[in-house]
Amino acid sequence: MPDSPAIELIRLTKCFDSVTACDCINLDVRRGEILALLGENGSGKTTLTNMLSGIYQPDSGQILLDGRAVSIRSPRDAIRLGIGMIHQHFKLVEVMSARENILLGQAGRAAISPEEAIRRFGIQVDLDKKIYDMSVSEKQAVEILKVLCRGADKLILDEPTAVLTPQEIQALFDTLRQMRGEGKAIIIITHKLEEVMEVSDRVSVLRKGVNVGTVDTASTNRFSLTELMVGKQIDLDVKRETLPPGQTLLKVQNLSAVDEGGRALIEDISFELKGGEILGVAGVAGSGQKALCETIMGLMKPSQGKVYMQGRQISGLSPREIIRAGVSMAFIPEDRLGMGLVGGMDIPDNLLLKTYRDQKGFFLSRRQARAEAVDMVRRLRIVTPGIHAKIRKLSGGNVQKVLLGREINLNPKVLITAYPVRGLDIGASMTIYDMLNEQKRNGVGILFVGEDLDVLLGLCDRILVLCAGRVSAIVESQFATKALLGMKMTGLVTDKEDDYA
Repeated sequence: MPDSPAIELIRLTKCFDSVTACDCINLDVRRGEILALLGENGSGKTTLTNMLSGIYQPDSGQILLDGRAVSIRSPRDAIRLGIGMIHQHFKLVEVMSARENILLGQAGRAAISPEEAIRRFGIQVDLDKKIYDMSVSEKQAVEILKVLCRGADKLILDEPTAVLTPQEIQALFDTLRQMRGEGKAIIIITHKLEEVMEVSDRVSVLRKGVNVGTVDTASTNRFSLTELMVGKQIDLDVKRETLPPGQTLLKVQNLSAVDEGGRALIEDISFELKGGEILGVAGVAGSGQKALCETIMGLMKPSQGKVYMQGRQISGLSPREIIRAGVSMAFIPEDRLGMGLVGGMDIPDNLLLKTYRDQKGFFLSRRQARAEAVDMVRRLRIVTPGIHAKIRKLSGGNVQKVLLGREINLNPKVLITAYPVRGLDIGASMTIYDMLNEQKRNGVGILFVGEDLDVLLGLCDRILVLCAGRVSAIVESQFATKALLGMKMTGLVTDKEDDYA
């Protein structure tokens, strides 16, 4: 191992207007190690990796690669210097094969062949398979192969396990360990502390744009890392409120839906949701979670089956018809600034989106919305310059608080949430879980679509598992395990749900 680190950052600084995103950061990554990069939303992780990958240029400071100062002016420069970035949102051409995507843009100058990379690093992927036929883990493998075949020996992975099953996560970690064994320098960004403890050698923690510490993983624990991230101790246990089940509020019976081309999105789904219950929904990405939520909420027409809310059939009704019928449901979509809120509006106007039809007269009154916004900011501890700040200017956690707070203010009987903590840091996530548990205590039935199996097992009373648009199991959380859920998500276990429920 050479004396100089593979990557060394010296007093690296980047500002956006009056905001210092990265403030004199010192950090190094050695060959043959996996460095985990931790930090809350807005701590500077993305800005830091964007400077390494050539998307941003630093205002001051130095980047050294193998002891030599370099200037990374573009992503092409980063690739030429051996830096490979695997983004959370894949950059693949869907209609091409894996091999075509890997070789795209390389003009025959691949450092190693795809076959050689597969053999050396134990990556499992069919090179002739089209991207649109691939699972999320297969697409991720293609992204890793792309950077390896370009000769990258310094890799950055942004939230690589966000939508993988436990079995797929272990396969990814095996690949990372193999790359580490060949002397690669690897940075992994993740919010999952269990994974940090399992796969990393060292951990660097950013807080408010400053590197507040780098520690050996073997000499730390989840609680110490959390305290470094947020500056105080946080209870990391996701608590499940144990309450007697209430009456059935939502009943879904043999529900199916298809896309515009007639392809089945969900098939023959049945379940009940009771008051004071959190029913989790687990599944690999694209297993029908989005279609299930949107069909229940009237955003998508079912091809068959029924949806009942407190005994009233609502299947086939539009969202406006559901509201006019007095059905008390609220929806937290996964696309916060696409379907949930309008980024160019302030908090009061976003609150009005759900209530303006209740007003009478020609002129819209914002007085009540402003009062509700002030109360919401205080009650939910939303960090904002003021209630009239544009939503898009807020951090992800604060945007989610506004969205969840608005829907809760409607006093729904059923709350449907799709990935409510996706991309949020630990502190913001724990606040969201507390808000959901408070609603549960108030007798609200909550459908919680999630991707973190530890959270699903800790928070939910029961978990409905989807596999390829079908229900593969409905399990009692207290009797389930991550391994069982992972096998159910991939269809590897075929036992009937009665064995677990």
